[in-house]
Amino acid sequence: MKLRTPVGIAAAAVMLASCQPASEGATGKKAEEGVEPLDEQPARIVATTVSATELADALNLELVGIPTSYKELPERYENVTEIGNPMSPDMEQIRSLDADVVWSVTTLEADLEEPFAQAGIDAKFLNFQSVEAMSEEILEMGEAYQREEQANRLVARFNERISELQKQTKDADSPSVLILMGVPGSYLVATEHSYIGDLVRLAGGENIVQGEEEAEYLASNTEYLQQANPDVILRAAHGMPEEVVEMFDEEFKTNDIWKHFNAVKNGRVYDLEELLFGTTGNIAVVEALDELEAMLYPEAGD
Repeated sequence: MKLRTPVGIAAAAVMLASCQPASEGATGKKAEEGVEPLDEQPARIVATTVSATELADALNLELVGIPTSYKELPERYENVTEIGNPMSPDMEQIRSLDADVVWSVTTLEADLEEPFAQAGIDAKFLNFQSVEAMSEEILEMGEAYQREEQANRLVARFNERISELQKQTKDADSPSVLILMGVPGSYLVATEHSYIGDLVRLAGGENIVQGEEEAEYLASNTEYLQQANPDVILRAAHGMPEEVVEMFDEEFKTNDIWKHFNAVKNGRVYDLEELLFGTTGNIAVVEALDELEAMLYPEAGD
């Protein structure tokens, strides 16, 4: 099933710059309650994205550099040096911190690998493009930084919620789902290979866009989408969430084709919370799945 020309992962990442998600950890609440700080810090780490910063917090790791973000970061990093936005971190600032390693994400690797190398900075690009890939990264980081207990606990929490949700929905009809990824001025269609698409799959939904190889996002074609006629439409707003929601509202109001969608007729159009549903994964997997369950299976809450 095709829409239009696939939007490359790197290109989509550029369009969705500075949209790294925040989670419960970003509200100032520790991801691992009751875990005392360890005396030995195994490395000097700079995290360049919010999701990487939250992972460090969950693993009980200190950082020497954090991203500049309008989102609230974990309280423990309140006085840590800011190194700029995820798409264009300040290389000189990072070098001055004498970091052993810098954490970014794979969706930004094509843009940042060479600049980091030219600056002589050792970069680790975390694969947060699916829950499975993120879980593997978490376990790897736990082993690398002597935080196996925290890593295992976090991944076990993900797996427990996924297993529970799959048991609850195994006999239910899978709703068909359209995921729209909005940035100021435009929107894309998220495929099964995007992080939100992966969450929808784990929650039991069926993405109407299948078989698109590795493309995470595609250009929109409303006529094709209407023919697919999804049961549910999910709208993810990023970059400037309030502006994007207004854009979506205007599009659905003025473009007559949307009123023919079953999801619109049945009132099953949902705006996703940016703090839970990002362009890459974050540690708020359980909270995101809870939200999706209510959207995809509203009868379960009756």
